[in-house]
Amino acid sequence: MSGEGSPTISVDGTGLRIAVIAGRWHEVVTNGLIKGAHETIVASGADHTLFRVSGAFELPVVAKAALKNGFDAVVCLAVIVRGGTPHFEYVSSAATDGLTQVAIKTGKPIGFGVLTVDTNQQALDRAGLEGSQESKGEEAALAALEAAVLLRKIKAEGETMQLVPGQKA
Repeated sequence: MSGEGSPTISVDGTGLRIAVIAGRWHEVVTNGLIKGAHETIVASGADHTLFRVSGAFELPVVAKAALKNGFDAVVCLAVIVRGGTPHFEYVSSAATDGLTQVAIKTGKPIGFGVLTVDTNQQALDRAGLEGSQESKGEEAALAALEAAVLLRKIKAEGETMQLVPGQKA
């Protein structure tokens, strides 16, 4: 399982606004991802709002809108199951590349909880449901929260350095 060796992360997200954006395909799995993200964000003390999109392809444009409209970070959740056509590769690449570009262009973090799997069972194993081996919704939320807190710290440090004349970095 790919989650082996994952770090233990604890984040104080007090004051952060997080958008959770989730696709509608594979509802049981997606709902498990949403639950893991929700519980993680609530435990951190951050506020969050859930937005639903049709599928993974729509994640980048909605993530960009959320980040441009005041959210500190986004957690993107979806499931893409490989089928017998190239559709899987196109949608996976579009979602991944699009979300990467949004993060770079906005300078804000995106927790990537888009499952790209070969089978429905692999998705269930990662959904954070009873009997699942991993919770990718939780992991994506933690990643977004940790990066948002770190970016807030970097900004504060930068502002402090600018206020102290003659200080060397």
